[in-house]
Amino acid sequence: MRPIRGFGAAALITTVLAITVATPAQANIPARVAALQSALKSLHLYSGFVDGVRGPLTRHGIRAFQRRRGLHVDGILGPETRRALGWRGRPGLGSRIMRYADKGWDVAALQFLLQRAGHGPGRADGLFGPLTRAAVLRAQEADGIRVDGLAGPETIRALRTGGGGDNGTAATPTGPVRFLRPVPGPIGSPFGAPRNGYTHTGVDFPEPEGTPIRAAGVGTVIYAAYNGGGYGNLVVIQHRLGYTSWYGHMSRIAAHVGESVTGGTLIGYVGQTGDATGPHVHFEVRHYDTPINPVPLLLNAVASSAPGQAGGIAPEECLGHWRPTRRPPRGSDWIGRERLCR
Repeated sequence: MRPIRGFGAAALITTVLAITVATPAQANIPARVAALQSALKSLHLYSGFVDGVRGPLTRHGIRAFQRRRGLHVDGILGPETRRALGWRGRPGLGSRIMRYADKGWDVAALQFLLQRAGHGPGRADGLFGPLTRAAVLRAQEADGIRVDGLAGPETIRALRTGGGGDNGTAATPTGPVRFLRPVPGPIGSPFGAPRNGYTHTGVDFPEPEGTPIRAAGVGTVIYAAYNGGGYGNLVVIQHRLGYTSWYGHMSRIAAHVGESVTGGTLIGYVGQTGDATGPHVHFEVRHYDTPINPVPLLLNAVASSAPGQAGGIAPEECLGHWRPTRRPPRGSDWIGRERLCR
């Protein structure tokens, strides 16, 4: 191959660097892929989780959508395919200031960025509801920008560049997420154990009724109410990098939606509400809404009382099948209907 005239070594190095260094558009690819995955998932054409990684399941979903709409089937999200998605395929992220009741491609991308940064809202569905607005407010406060619940250029820029932390400059963690144990004592039923034809999606910690349950790590409470799918009184905490922790069968919930917690914050008491044959904590970890085995992520240390919090047991609050009087926030209904075993 003949060398290109006028191309010296320095010019060649500069060109290679220009190709390999990610541009702002390339840096936003995960959010775009997540918006696509959200759209396909809502159409029941994508069975994976919204993680921003374009793999075989995402390509399969595109092809299935193209076949359904009579488009050229190539597995590529071109302009024609995106137009066919309707409101789920528009507008682009950054093309408008997003606010409550908006919906679309950009809202799903925003939700992915919020979840990746550890602010919630728990799921990317393209609908800007109360949980998304609360997540935007948390992100704005954490990044030291104007707290107004509107997702404009400044908020999006902070999420793109920082992913949470002071002024959006927090460094990316160098290792996987780790969790404290929510209660003392050994694990009873393990992850993956058969349950009446289903698979156990977490681990169980058998403990006496009324034992305090404490948050396993830093995060934000995104659900604190009764679940009709078997979890009983349930608390869900959103952590960084798309991780959530679930605490089921509580006798009483001591947390509220939007509460910022650290490892050791009191969130409830052991019980046997929902599908439980005895008092225990069902502890579950999900990564982008997919249950994973929490044991490799568990530290030996048990979450202890957070500063300023009283410990101990409140027997009068352990009423077995107690249900909270407050309804869960709109937008969290999917958690309330989630089944204990899949």
